[in-house]
Amino acid sequence: MPTPQVQSLHVYPVKALAGPGPGEAAVEPWGLAGDRRWLVVDAEGRQITQRQQPRLALARAEELPGGGLRLTAPGMPALVVEVPEPVGTIPVEVFSDVVEAVPAGPEAATWWHGYLGFACRLVHMDAPEKRRPVNPRYSEPGDTVSFADGFPLLLTTTSSLDALNSLIAQGDHADEGPLPMNRFRPNVVIDGTAPWAEDDWRRVRIGEVEFHVAKPSGRCVVTTTDQRTAARGKEPLRTLARHRRFGDGLLFGQNLIPRGAGTLRVGDPFEILD
Repeated sequence: MPTPQVQSLHVYPVKALAGPGPGEAAVEPWGLAGDRRWLVVDAEGRQITQRQQPRLALARAEELPGGGLRLTAPGMPALVVEVPEPVGTIPVEVFSDVVEAVPAGPEAATWWHGYLGFACRLVHMDAPEKRRPVNPRYSEPGDTVSFADGFPLLLTTTSSLDALNSLIAQGDHADEGPLPMNRFRPNVVIDGTAPWAEDDWRRVRIGEVEFHVAKPSGRCVVTTTDQRTAARGKEPLRTLARHRRFGDGLLFGQNLIPRGAGTLRVGDPFEILD
């Protein structure tokens, strides 16, 4: 088996949108630098993700120097959004959490209204003190996260995807496979480990940074969304329900919490510490 290493890195500047796959990314306490610092919310301040709007998969955000964004989407002109001044925050709802965020300018709200067809706006999480606390059942005091679902980073492995695709090929919806890794929207993809070995990891080192493996990732309808077309199918949830159901969760990947700072790079060695 090859030496485990980082195959790819992924940053999603706006939650639920496509994002870049950089060759390197700095690790901050709440996730990769620039990852999910922006969020689209409805008129009541509730998060909008691919769960409700699969067409978000077709929109793309690229971070610009200084933290601003360049947004693109089918049928829409490209839009550059500057980081808003840290004043006039509004409460926004991310699952059961309510946090303060700064709205982007009205041109961003108009752009998103034009794309999704209803009133919505883009917001930015600006200051570290406004990060959300991580679920204390799986973390230490002071652990925080930005607009990601619940944890700072998500790790997946190529071997487990290969194993999952083999199971899909044996099922009722084999025509939907093989699925690409982007269905699972990871931050870090590791190559060279055994299938499902991540179930037993508790502490790992990626390059120069150590991470706590907090809990497996329970998967939702977003994984059934083709990230190129926004069409939905049955897989991988049908196969995960048969082979990867643990309690109420259909599991694929592991949630990580950094236990240090540094920079991750494609090709970095991966080490299991515990």
